[in-house]
Amino acid sequence: MQVTETLNDGLKRSYKITVSAAELDAKVDEKLAEAQPQVEMKGFRKGKVPMALLRKQFGKRLLGEAMQETIDGAMNAHFEECGDRPALQPDVKVTNPDWKEGDDVEVEMSYEALPEIPEPALKEIALEKLVAKAGESEIDDALGKLAENAQSFAKRRKGSKAKDGDQVVIDFVGKVDGEPFEGGAAEDYPLVLGSQSFIPGFEDQLLGAKEGEEVTVTVSFPADYGAENLKGKEATFDCTIKEVRAPKPAEIDDELAKQFGAEDLAALKAQIAERLEDEYSGAARAVMKRALLDKLDETVAFDVPPSLLEAEAKQIAHQLWHEDNPDVQGHDHPEIEPTDEHLTLAERRVRLGLLLAEIGRKAEIEVSDNEMTQAVMNQARQYPGQEQQFFEFVRQNQALQQQIRAPIFEDKVVDYILELAEVTEKEVSKEELEKAVEALDEE
Repeated sequence: MQVTETLNDGLKRSYKITVSAAELDAKVDEKLAEAQPQVEMKGFRKGKVPMALLRKQFGKRLLGEAMQETIDGAMNAHFEECGDRPALQPDVKVTNPDWKEGDDVEVEMSYEALPEIPEPALKEIALEKLVAKAGESEIDDALGKLAENAQSFAKRRKGSKAKDGDQVVIDFVGKVDGEPFEGGAAEDYPLVLGSQSFIPGFEDQLLGAKEGEEVTVTVSFPADYGAENLKGKEATFDCTIKEVRAPKPAEIDDELAKQFGAEDLAALKAQIAERLEDEYSGAARAVMKRALLDKLDETVAFDVPPSLLEAEAKQIAHQLWHEDNPDVQGHDHPEIEPTDEHLTLAERRVRLGLLLAEIGRKAEIEVSDNEMTQAVMNQARQYPGQEQQFFEFVRQNQALQQQIRAPIFEDKVVDYILELAEVTEKEVSKEELEKAVEALDEE
């Protein structure tokens, strides 16, 4: 076998691999010899079929296998010898398409090599970790929201007009073209005005209504309404107001705490403080991670493979285009050409991705089966009733598995770096932390 370099330009590599006919024949003989003891053929005892007959019977089929294995072996030997790691799967093609048995095989292998990635001095990286504590005002705000969610409704005195936020108990019958339609009627239905739980415009027409009144509401079903027979149709609802009730927030006391599984109000406050501080900690980590990536980007420079850069830039351009054109759901649109801004962002992402992958490789960081299973379970919860189908879909989809694994791996590498870096804590207010998080979106 002969391997000849034909291109070495930056990260681009190309090689001509020639596999002689003699090598292929030897490989075929090797495979026939391995199979011979198990072969049975009429007129011969098991394992005693002559090699010449085996070659005549199976030679052509094994020749294809031998060719593939020999080329794969040449590629693997090349990468072991030169130390290159291809950025993507190498492009391999036979360059003598008129090949016939007895000829040498000529193959061209092209790829982009991953660059030499400098090893940053992780212990010299200095970072600031923002620490925010849950104050009394934040805890009280959270308690107030819990009390609102636990609110009840008390009947207003007769003659009171229904206000926004009130609950009205109604009987109603819906009609289209004067005829009642299926599913359009109910009795003693408690409707909170302003909840937007009914068709747009329905609740507004009940504002000011009083107990005992009859109100006819006229609305139009949305064009994308779920029931085909009602899409875009105008409908009337004959409503009878049976009660008007005012919202009554729950008392912030031990009873409220017990509704939310706490022993008493003090325990509920402690739970809220812990939850808030977990949220603050997550936000602070996002800020510190961005600062870490910025420092790595500033201190580590190397060329990135053009194919990875181009693919990432196209993906960024495509994603941003859809964000600017939310009405276009599919991908039936003109090709979107990346701008210089997209290319700059793509270069940063690719470089940092390769750098983190290299740090993780050298530190022998891996994503465990348990971590993958937990991540898949978390995503499966988004499809209630179809969890098993989602698990099966992930199992058969290597690209999706990698998509799930990648952020887990990245976070583990970031945690590894943060353990080595010099991290100092800085106590800040909730507002200061929020400003720091908002600044992430502005960059």
